[in-house]
Amino acid sequence: MTEPTTTEKVAAANEAALTLANESGEARDVALHAVADALMANEERILAANETDVAAAKELLAAGDYTQALVDRLKLSPGKIASIAEMVRSVAEQDDPLGRTLSARRLDDDLELYELSVPLGVIGAVFESRPDALVQIAALSIKSGNAVILKGGSEASHSNRVLYEVIREAASELSDGWAQLIEAREDVDRLLSMDDSIDLLMPRGSSAFVRYIQTNTSIPVLGHTEGVCHVYVDEAADLGTAEAVALDAKVQYPAVCNAVETLLIHEAAAEAFLPSMAARYRDAGVELRGDERTRAIVEVDAATDADWTTEYGDLVLAVKVVDSLDDAVAHVNENGSKHTDSILTENADRAARFMRGVDSASVFHNASTRFADGYRFGLGAEVGISTGKTHARGPVGLEGLTTYKYYLEGDGQTVGTYAGEDATPFTHEELDGEWRPGHRSTE
Repeated sequence: MTEPTTTEKVAAANEAALTLANESGEARDVALHAVADALMANEERILAANETDVAAAKELLAAGDYTQALVDRLKLSPGKIASIAEMVRSVAEQDDPLGRTLSARRLDDDLELYELSVPLGVIGAVFESRPDALVQIAALSIKSGNAVILKGGSEASHSNRVLYEVIREAASELSDGWAQLIEAREDVDRLLSMDDSIDLLMPRGSSAFVRYIQTNTSIPVLGHTEGVCHVYVDEAADLGTAEAVALDAKVQYPAVCNAVETLLIHEAAAEAFLPSMAARYRDAGVELRGDERTRAIVEVDAATDADWTTEYGDLVLAVKVVDSLDDAVAHVNENGSKHTDSILTENADRAARFMRGVDSASVFHNASTRFADGYRFGLGAEVGISTGKTHARGPVGLEGLTTYKYYLEGDGQTVGTYAGEDATPFTHEELDGEWRPGHRSTE
């Protein structure tokens, strides 16, 4: 059987989107639980495919073409599959994002306007080496009633193909065609031209890759770019707390976008904090690169200008001593990627200044940057972390995959009644309650 073209796959997704948008919340949740069960039942099949990808990636790592961080993001395990399945169940347990009455307004007697949440339609997702990204995106698409075109990286092609097949088989009761997998790199350029068929593009990758997508399409783009995240140790920090948080932010999982890449320390805390912190980092295998003031206190490699804007995705950390909280804020805003940044301090006013001043999607106080995650935020999962400001920001869950439309319930009214000198005035009265077909409020 001939493989459908990208155009045919997108057309099928468009047709399915209209049906999926009207599936009941119960039907979508049943499909999600079936997907979670299928992931666990197909563990051996998934791991075998993943091992093929990992083996190829290790060869490229040995040749210097891949980084260890990419291999780490690629690898699945029984525990990882169990956590992915739990994530899918968590999505199912979220409130239904569709059909919610966002606002209600009486324009006049028996003329009422309702704003309701609806799916976006067809989403195109292009993502990097993490196979779990495919499952997250597919699960959130089911729950939000969106059809989805999935394009993973070639380094995870075997894993992605099996995961896609497992999901499609498990969710077979949903409208056929709601999920489509494309694998060829040239198919991405075809997607970029299909502004009449795709409602949103979600690229997950480097800043250069996201910029390429944004430059070469007229489709709205929700970009998930690099995570140049910061932890700032303030002069009013509890140094024990600061050590624990700063260590977790780098070491707990260094390959992900919410791991810290630059540590900033107020000059008043540097002498007391840096020696012990540097020792803990070294014990964890972290390579430190510092500015001159850092190197005057601890023995580390010299940082270059490039280090302040680099997402290492590995056990490497840039360290800088700053004169003040304002200097820390300025450094973050100049060099960060607007992803996630954290201040460690016991002074609430100073924390508030930092949190208001830093222009990032997530700003934390006395907490690891690793908390910037859709599952940890209680969103069930995320399709990515948006470092832009429209139409969604930070971890993008179900709300970021919906839009709204207006329903007007009338009783034969005409616009002419409201025109001219003797026009009937609108009341524009705000209402409570949910829209129901043919229903008008009795308030």
